[in-house]
Amino acid sequence: MNRLVCLFVMLFAVTPVAIAGEADTRTVIELSPQHRALVLNEMRQFLSGLQQITAALSRDDMDAVTEAARSLGVVMSHQVPADLKQALPQGFRTLGHQVHSQFDQIALDAESLGDSSHALSQLGNTLTQCVACHNTYQIRLSNR
Repeated sequence: MNRLVCLFVMLFAVTPVAIAGEADTRTVIELSPQHRALVLNEMRQFLSGLQQITAALSRDDMDAVTEAARSLGVVMSHQVPADLKQALPQGFRTLGHQVHSQFDQIALDAESLGDSSHALSQLGNTLTQCVACHNTYQIRLSNR
């Protein structure tokens, strides 16, 4: 459990925090209300899955880690409509695909290795991709 606490402390310690009045220089992705809702829903699914994986790791329940990670894998990205994929910049899509692929690998390794330390390390690497994406992009409603 201490490893989990250290992971999250390190994650937040290296994540830049916007200071009030400071300009937001992230790349703006303008989306329709429907597309924005779909992207934000996927992010909430990621967050829920991360919570499930973290709780499962604290119990050393690798079957639950496998199940939660698999649900966040590439199969999840197949639910994204083609027109939304086209509306997203290539860099955003690349980061998203990497995250989905990393969750697939976490599921495979959790199932085959059963090593919670290894899964925790993988989870830390995956969260690095999440932080990179959130530090690079912001989603706004399109004015159109």
